[in-house]
Amino acid sequence: QVQVVESGGGLVQAGGSLRLSCTASGLTFYAYAMGWFRQAPGKEREGVSSISCSNTSTYYADSVKGRFTVSRDNAKNTLYLQMNSLKPEDTAVYFCAARSSCYGGDLRPVRYAYWGQGTQVTVSS
Repeated sequence: QVQVVESGGGLVQAGGSLRLSCTASGLTFYAYAMGWFRQAPGKEREGVSSISCSNTSTYYADSVKGRFTVSRDNAKNTLYLQMNSLKPEDTAVYFCAARSSCYGGDLRPVRYAYWGQGTQVTVSS
């Protein structure tokens, strides 16, 4: 049984930082591209960042480029998202997801098979 669990969300002031973590079990982690997504109230889920299975390629939505950094530790089955210079518009539930492909350059949610329950990130102004 595949389990994906996010952690690290919270309340932070604008300009602050948070680091999200995501641990996946029940799958061959190093064979899966991973992605971070977010969903704000009343909005569709959107792709934030993704990373190839081998940790060699990363991708970002334009809205977070230069502020967010995605990484993974395949030995620990863990995905990370370092978020700096946070803005109130970054407020959302953040989800981690796994895609059964090594290619990480796809931020469409439909491409990802396994999802976590999400962690809330709130940025106050």
